[in-house]
Amino acid sequence: MGKTGYFIHRDFWKHEMGRGHPECPERLDAIEDRLLATGVADALERCEVPLATLPQITRAHSVAHLEHLEELSQRLIADAPAGGPDHTPIDPDTSLNKFTVLAARRAAGAVIAATDAVMAGELENAFCAVRPPGHHACHDKAMGFCFLNNVAIAARHAIEVHGLKRVAIVDFDVHHGNGTEDILSNDPHVLMVGIFQHPFYPFSGAEHPAANMLNLPVPAYTKGMDVRELIEMMWIPRLEEFQPEMIFISAGFDAHREDDLGQLGLNENDFAWITGRVRDIAKRYSKGRIVSMLEGGYSLDALARSVEAHVRVLADL
Repeated sequence: MGKTGYFIHRDFWKHEMGRGHPECPERLDAIEDRLLATGVADALERCEVPLATLPQITRAHSVAHLEHLEELSQRLIADAPAGGPDHTPIDPDTSLNKFTVLAARRAAGAVIAATDAVMAGELENAFCAVRPPGHHACHDKAMGFCFLNNVAIAARHAIEVHGLKRVAIVDFDVHHGNGTEDILSNDPHVLMVGIFQHPFYPFSGAEHPAANMLNLPVPAYTKGMDVRELIEMMWIPRLEEFQPEMIFISAGFDAHREDDLGQLGLNENDFAWITGRVRDIAKRYSKGRIVSMLEGGYSLDALARSVEAHVRVLADL
């Protein structure tokens, strides 16, 4: 116990959505370089990353959804010798290449393996530096840079395989985790707390959430201290009442004030504070069990500093 796992795999670099796309492989280079340069990497337990299986994925997604992604991938592979396209569009901002399904299955495998290791007591907590991200992926729809919903897959795995009765999901990405809400709404075993810019993509989460969803939509240019106050007033009492047996974090760092894809005013100190408050809850109710996974964050330097701050708190450095 006491160790923090670090889950990353070279397959995550193979997925890309075209030149200039913000959700790029260089995001992981920035994170790796920062953790190495600061010595944080030396304190982490680097872990093996398997591929998620069909039964594991379909706890959160329809079989048809996965089959559709596989079909698009196979078509790209088949058309490549004849000079076919490198990418197939899913929506105006999201496309897959021939490695996307592999990377997405590996990302889901990372969060499942992290869940297993934490539940076994081999790790106290874990950070999964995964691509593609997941929290916009719905039960039967890819969107918003996301193909498989990593946090929903991990939560369902904890419930159905490990028998947990209460798991919490914390989402501090600048965008609402609409896919996670789509999959887990009204699940009595799950409490999801989220804070996000609104109105903003995907233009959801502000009206009539399910009883197990605590959404905090905030306007553009909200500063870190205001976010901290809302979390202290709203999230913490709800999490304490719920007494989660495990906590999953959708760790999006695009609410950073230097990130051009959002307009919130957080910095790395705010992310460290949020992580610390979540860790306090985990120590009290969850035996310290946290699995965090990368979502957004597109200003490479701000992303790297924020992940470092986040992981330092998880690893108690």
